[in-house]
Amino acid sequence: MDLAAARSLFSPEPGWLNTASYGLPPSTAWTALQAALDEWRHGRVSWEGWGESTARARAAFARLVDADEHDVTTGAQVSQLVGQLAASVPDGTVVLAPEEDFTSLLFPWLAQAHRGVVVRTVPAADLAAHVTPDVGVVAFSVVQSASGVVADVDGVLAAARAADAVTVADATQAVGWLPVDARRFDALVAGGYKWQLSPRGTAFLVTTAQLRARVVPSQAGWFAGDDPFASYYGPPLRLADDARRLDLSPAWFSWVGAAPALELLADVTVEAVHGWNVGLANRFRAGLGLAPGDSAIVSVDVPGAEERLAAAGVRAAVRGGRLRVSFHLYSTKADADLAIKALTS
Repeated sequence: MDLAAARSLFSPEPGWLNTASYGLPPSTAWTALQAALDEWRHGRVSWEGWGESTARARAAFARLVDADEHDVTTGAQVSQLVGQLAASVPDGTVVLAPEEDFTSLLFPWLAQAHRGVVVRTVPAADLAAHVTPDVGVVAFSVVQSASGVVADVDGVLAAARAADAVTVADATQAVGWLPVDARRFDALVAGGYKWQLSPRGTAFLVTTAQLRARVVPSQAGWFAGDDPFASYYGPPLRLADDARRLDLSPAWFSWVGAAPALELLADVTVEAVHGWNVGLANRFRAGLGLAPGDSAIVSVDVPGAEERLAAAGVRAAVRGGRLRVSFHLYSTKADADLAIKALTS
């Protein structure tokens, strides 16, 4: 599918520049979700068809991040998935992370302090320089939530490898617009409800087989079984031998909406979306007299920005005391120009 055809599947009201908070669904996802809700309302079908959406979503996400779908775990939230990793590291592990990172990535590690896990935080820009030999885990966001800054992934990975540290990357603000290769990390996690255009309650974790072998499947239920439909009752523990062993039983309707959205992104390609998004972000930056950037998220300090944009009908966000605007597949040049006019008039 080409970019124009993909863009025709959205119906945003003008001025939506807040995908970094939540993304909008394509018509294919909206229609599928409404149909499932109607089936649920009237009791027309059994649930198995809804459950199949999780497998479709897993496969599409794997395409987006160049992963093998057997390495992809499905869950509900970033913190829930990271929590399994954090609870599985040895006592006394040292975790290094950016001080400004989102708490869904930080809190699961900090919650392990009772068994001696130490979390050191430094500015994101200095992360690679602070990877010392005693660091066991480096956890960081590929794109920072508040600022939109794209991490020095090459530098951080090189430093982590030199220290033999495990890398855990949060790609929530990246997957869907920024090309990401999940195979470069020991673990990559991403929430689905922003740039992946999916309902809230969808998230993914990609792990290497080596790391996964050390993770305790503490939230395992029937859906994590080798054969989920033969895992309803009784022992023994009989989990899948791939990443499904860490799966959380899916909230059906979230995944019904997620599958078509992820398949659309995979079909149109992240590279095409990246060019469109960053092009609009740089149009906005140029209108404010700023140099071009490399992110679909722009953070600027403009007095009264929130009020001025709201008066013009532009929906954005304020994070860290600065205006944050974000451009995605359905954003338009008119959206960017509307925001520029509101902030410069």
